[in-house]
Amino acid sequence: MEKVRVGIIGTGGIAQGHIQRLLAHPAVEITAICDTSPQSLAHTLERHPQLKGVQQFQDYRELIRSGLVDAVNINTPHTAHFEQIMAALEAGLHVLTEKPMVCSVEHAHRVLQQVEKSGKVLVVSYQRHYMSEFLYIRDQIASGRYGPVQFVQAFQSQNWYRGTKGKWRQDPALSGGGQLNDSGSHLVAVILFMTNLPAESVFGYIENFDSPVDINSALSLRFQGGALANISVVGNAPTWHEDLTICCDQGVFFLRNGKLEVCGPDGKRFTPTQEEMPKGSDPDTNFINAILGKEPVGSPAIWGLRVMELTEAAWKSAREGRPVEVKHL
Repeated sequence: MEKVRVGIIGTGGIAQGHIQRLLAHPAVEITAICDTSPQSLAHTLERHPQLKGVQQFQDYRELIRSGLVDAVNINTPHTAHFEQIMAALEAGLHVLTEKPMVCSVEHAHRVLQQVEKSGKVLVVSYQRHYMSEFLYIRDQIASGRYGPVQFVQAFQSQNWYRGTKGKWRQDPALSGGGQLNDSGSHLVAVILFMTNLPAESVFGYIENFDSPVDINSALSLRFQGGALANISVVGNAPTWHEDLTICCDQGVFFLRNGKLEVCGPDGKRFTPTQEEMPKGSDPDTNFINAILGKEPVGSPAIWGLRVMELTEAAWKSAREGRPVEVKHL
């Protein structure tokens, strides 16, 4: 396969970055775009003149059946992902999907089964899985250099509540959940990815304010093996901020808005050199390279499942006011 023919399903704001990165890959040809909004399709063509003349669809099923594509990039509201992922895989297409992969544990298991059955590539668009700082922490923890993880402290804030008010992200029929299921999904996924620790139980407090979906979430976790964590996802804040601290037996990783510091067993802090950092990438590049057999999938469907296992348990805990076991099937 010299060129991977990609179809874009959903051409809203998040799709524009995917289109730009896919077009930059020498082995990609975007051959079709799809959106229920003619205005969104027109805006995309205006923003990316290279797409002039590509086939346009308003029904994703027609795009999948068209024979024009080898792969699809899904950028639709969250609850649409499952149906679109399954249809694409069943048609023999590779899939790059925005997060969350799906909105229930049941659907996540069905996607994993279909990926295995089809033999196709599925990448969940978790950018942090490809960023140098997060890869460095993952590699150092996996090496055992600093001993086992003992505690994780994570904080994420965003002006999400006001910024998405009246839009689909606060409609549970389309979003499947609130901030925890949206930007918070990235935070949860990368914590599980870096530590490689399955969550055992969670106690959650959640504040919706006047929204039908979660806005602020305070989660306390125990991982298998005994490590503990606090995860704070704040959707009602005036600014974006992300702060991660991972304490191991012999060291600590501090990641403040992308700036990494490491503390060794001697108590001294240092910043890893550029040469020490793993090479970064992005989900779009990895998707195409994985299809071509050049590299393994960096954010496979299993992380979509692990995130939903923890998210569903957190929602249940908040409803029932008690710790809830995170079930792994």
